[in-house]
Amino acid sequence: MSFPERFSALPDYAFPRVRKLLDGIAPGGPVVDMTIGEPKHAFPAWVGDVLAANISGFGRYPANDGTADLLAAIADWIARRYGVTLDPTTQIMALNGTREGLFNAGIALCPEQKHGSRPAVLMPNPFYQAYALAALAVSAEPVYVAATAATGFLPDYAALPDDILDHAALCYICSPANPQGAVAGRGYWKKLIALAEKHDFQILADECYSEVYRDEPPYGAFQAAAEFGADPERVVVFNSLSKRSSLPGLRSGFVAGGPESIRRIKQLRAFAGAPLPLPLQAVATRAWGDETHVTESRSLYSEKLDIADRVFAGIQAYQAPDAGFFLWLPVADDETAVMTLWRETGVKTLPGSYLSRSVNAENPGKGYIRVALVGPASETERGLTAIRNTLY
Repeated sequence: MSFPERFSALPDYAFPRVRKLLDGIAPGGPVVDMTIGEPKHAFPAWVGDVLAANISGFGRYPANDGTADLLAAIADWIARRYGVTLDPTTQIMALNGTREGLFNAGIALCPEQKHGSRPAVLMPNPFYQAYALAALAVSAEPVYVAATAATGFLPDYAALPDDILDHAALCYICSPANPQGAVAGRGYWKKLIALAEKHDFQILADECYSEVYRDEPPYGAFQAAAEFGADPERVVVFNSLSKRSSLPGLRSGFVAGGPESIRRIKQLRAFAGAPLPLPLQAVATRAWGDETHVTESRSLYSEKLDIADRVFAGIQAYQAPDAGFFLWLPVADDETAVMTLWRETGVKTLPGSYLSRSVNAENPGKGYIRVALVGPASETERGLTAIRNTLY
């Protein structure tokens, strides 16, 4: 029996990989797991009530694209947040978590060829692993573009050769960035949209961390597309309730963009997708319409970022993230640092190289560890203090 080769070179996923790395090593103290970006803040108290009121919905097949109420709530949120008006019936689709959308958009939107040859899919390096899988699934060439301190921790797509840009069909961008917390500002977006217009590729904007910030809300892809007069199909945006509302288990997000892009994504979903159950869509509808719980959660993240600033004060290597809830801490060797922390303190972090790919024998994540600030403040301070005392 033969099997496809397209995914054969994939490494183990990051979290099973770190478990293997630490297998057989006893933790050197009470375990503080800072690997997974799974929000631990309390989700809104009304979630149970909304579920109970809509429990009969589990007895029906859910709306494939999202209920009218949910799509309207998402459109209203986009209008409040970004000042952009979208048609909820033709420009928005509900997702069963944004990983589904980020992957399926590659399948739905990437052409088989561009200029007569294999298309390219651009993505930051390090990156959310669904981007690369989408490229491989459609036999496109994944192009990993380093997002390092030298580039402000965002990929410099304009530095790519013209022959690569001319063959680019899709371009993933995550802002605020996972794992570095960098934010693409107005200038970055202006340059990227102009590049996409010039070379005719589509931008897939992963904005799942957009509501976790300290001061000013991050500038977004929809703002940029409207301000710079982009083709309505040029930018496709993804967001979710996982980080915004501390509801990762709800598996609820959305994709929004031009009518033709969303039509194609809806068509794929109709044949191969898994829509969100109706009671969960009811919870999502309420969540997108409520900002109180989001503000409360954001204040907790700000408190933990303040703790990080205090713990690492005077450490030259430390750089506070612009947004999001990860620290991207430089180390001599990422796997060695993770093993040392675990062995000596019981603090578990993630090697940065597990989120990256090597290009020309260089892995831009190798000299970093990712630290998730998702636990309680006291636990976060204990973990960060252990990291400082052990590694710096």
